[in-house]
Amino acid sequence: MKIHTNGVSLNVRVQGDGETSLVFLHYWGGSSRTWHHVTHALADRFQTVALDQRGWGDSDAGDGNFLVATLADDVEGAIDALALERYVLVGHSMGGKVAQLLASRRPKGLAGVVLVAPGSPGPSVFPLEQRTMMTHAYETRESVAATVTQVLTGKALSTSDFEQVIDDSLRGAPEAKVAWPMATMMEDIRSEVANIGVPVLVVGGESDKVDSVELLSSHVLPFLRGATLTVLPQTGHLSPLESPDELAQLIARFACGAANSEWSNAR
Repeated sequence: MKIHTNGVSLNVRVQGDGETSLVFLHYWGGSSRTWHHVTHALADRFQTVALDQRGWGDSDAGDGNFLVATLADDVEGAIDALALERYVLVGHSMGGKVAQLLASRRPKGLAGVVLVAPGSPGPSVFPLEQRTMMTHAYETRESVAATVTQVLTGKALSTSDFEQVIDDSLRGAPEAKVAWPMATMMEDIRSEVANIGVPVLVVGGESDKVDSVELLSSHVLPFLRGATLTVLPQTGHLSPLESPDELAQLIARFACGAANSEWSNAR
């Protein structure tokens, strides 16, 4: 379905039913389809809501504004449009940074946050040269394939998932491909995330070359009060496609606990 909010039309995939909804935000280069194995595994217990963030998938790119706050506004608008009463945010990589900022606003109905190999709330540690190279990662089929096999994955993807990743990466709006490595990942929201008032689970991949377990431990966890870290064995950066069943189990367990948590999200 399409949801019109914050000046853009966002493509949203809704499945399942349940008292608690799970809102999925994808990585830089992905789309709502990145989560298809995970949402399929969870739709019998939860309502799953997966968004194409602006500039990706079938969502509009808008006016070229890809600030973390703008992306968080998009998600908040979609949640309001769907009238979700209780939900858990699940953000992957870029989507993880967006989820952190949105959670820091303490929106009504938020029960918890799952951060899957999330972008750091502080400026990225990647040097300018490396970030500049990233802007060319999704230019051609060959460049995407090399990025997937050499950087993003620790396990081989199925043929269909591999082709999906290539298609999603190539379809991204040019300005969206540049915005994350050159601007958005450098934003500093550390002071904001200190305001998160719900349980937080951070999930890392043992073989992640992008947001390694060491990087999560040093540049993410220290800024998230009470957050816990779980590591998926032999898994790279694309855990929703590499280890979907294991990830789905972690999300389900966390969501059930968060929904019954005594933590308050009241201001």
